Amino acid sequence: MDVISIGEAMVLFTPETSGPMRYARDYTSRIAGAEINTLIGLAKLGHETGWISRVGMDEFGAMLKNAVRGEGVDVSEVAADDEAPTGIFFKENVYGDHVRVHYYRKHSAASFLNPESINEAYLSKGKVLYITGITPALSDSCSKAVFQAIEIAKKHKLTIVFDPNIRYKLWTEEKARNTILQIAGHSDIVFPGTSEGEFLFGTSHPEEIADALHELGPDTIVVKKGEEGAYYSCLSKKEQGHVGGFRVKQVIDPVGAGDGFAAGVVSGLLDGFALKESVTRGCAIGAMVTMVNGDIEGLPDRKTLELFLSSKSDVSR
Repeated sequence: MDVISIGEAMVLFTPETSGPMRYARDYTSRIAGAEINTLIGLAKLGHETGWISRVGMDEFGAMLKNAVRGEGVDVSEVAADDEAPTGIFFKENVYGDHVRVHYYRKHSAASFLNPESINEAYLSKGKVLYITGITPALSDSCSKAVFQAIEIAKKHKLTIVFDPNIRYKLWTEEKARNTILQIAGHSDIVFPGTSEGEFLFGTSHPEEIADALHELGPDTIVVKKGEEGAYYSCLSKKEQGHVGGFRVKQVIDPVGAGDGFAAGVVSGLLDGFALKESVTRGCAIGAMVTMVNGDIEGLPDRKTLELFLSSKSDVSR
């Protein structure tokens, strides 16, 4: 198993029309969730991935498991809960590329993840543990589950990759900051955004964010700068630099771009690419995701990614 992740997936409903959701009458349904977005992105690129989670013993839970399994992700460690429902959320296209997201996940099945949810024998088979800052924010038991996974990953020498992906509405600023910094200190690779750097360290300068995180312990930091690309820094290889972003003609849906970025970087590193080339792959996939409605629909396979990277007509850098 190349990459294993723990986290919640939900069913996403998107209105067929733009504007305030109060006027919407018809919706399409999809699956989404930061961790599964990244796992599916990696699976499409040919990597073996596994998902640890809980879903409700309901039709939405069955939909999620079937869909994630169908995208090539192992779901053998996804438990079904007969007392708690599968979470859902709505993506409101207010105007243009301005999107509001509304979550209905309180007391969802995934919020009851706990340390017993982490199967050491399963996790020990992986090369990479990928985690985000969303899961520990869901509940105290979820937070304990994440730290249990980290402990097992360290024991079995997995590379720990962490995307803070801070959801400010899920917890207090103090708890968010303390937990995120604690997880970062246990990680090998961290993917913060510039706004998260501002929240954690009071600076949006990529170099300063990377330096502050390095002091906590991680060897590799990749700071996401949105359409401007990313800054990378690796202590062990003494390399740092900037990768330019891929600007697309029209942004259809920006949600999920960061998850695609993570899939691209991790994929490149698994393929043995240098950090700069891996970050370039991440920037490319992040851009591709924004051009398609939905969180996973724009994630490419290798052939599509190569076509995008070689194209001059649809992309400018």
